[in-house]
Amino acid sequence: MKLYLVRHGETDKNKTKCLQGQSDTELNDYGRELARKTAEGLKDVVFDEIYTSPLKRARETAEIIRGDRDIPLYEEPAIIEIAFGAYEGCCYGKDGYNVPDPEFMNFFQAPEKYHVPEGGESFAAVIARTGAFLERLWSDETKKDKTILLSTHGCALKGILAYVRNTPLEEYWGEGVHKNCAVSLLEEKDGTWQVTMEGKIYYTV
Repeated sequence: MKLYLVRHGETDKNKTKCLQGQSDTELNDYGRELARKTAEGLKDVVFDEIYTSPLKRARETAEIIRGDRDIPLYEEPAIIEIAFGAYEGCCYGKDGYNVPDPEFMNFFQAPEKYHVPEGGESFAAVIARTGAFLERLWSDETKKDKTILLSTHGCALKGILAYVRNTPLEEYWGEGVHKNCAVSLLEEKDGTWQVTMEGKIYYTV
């Protein structure tokens, strides 16, 4: 089994550094362009199935990559973005910072110290639900030889990788948040998942 993991294209909230979480935001025009260039980069990959977060930004990214190919596409709640609860919509940029928690940047800089907001979700919860989805795929004998695309989000994607690598919480982000439409690849080899590509982009920054 091969799993291609893609983070959705850019949204206006990405540009303004506002927390989207499970808010149902859409791609902007640049985000759609990134998805089209990523589709071009992946045109020779024969996908058997596509799973997408139910949020519009991820689903549209998946649809653009699929193009006119006859590939079944399924919505999968387990790969939705982390919930920020009461912080959804708040901005964490230096100029417009308005997150109620003055230590919110621990979310990126020291995940082990992150304070989960009311109605929000922990990193551990993200790892658990995305990992459970991987296990469901793994246990399905009909998918053993398939190549599958997962269209998801920055934190959820890192949760998948953290599950595979058994990453300590303080190292959750690794080299940092993947760029919009960055692609990673998991391959099942010798009974285990291996990360054989991470954060590849098919456009010029």
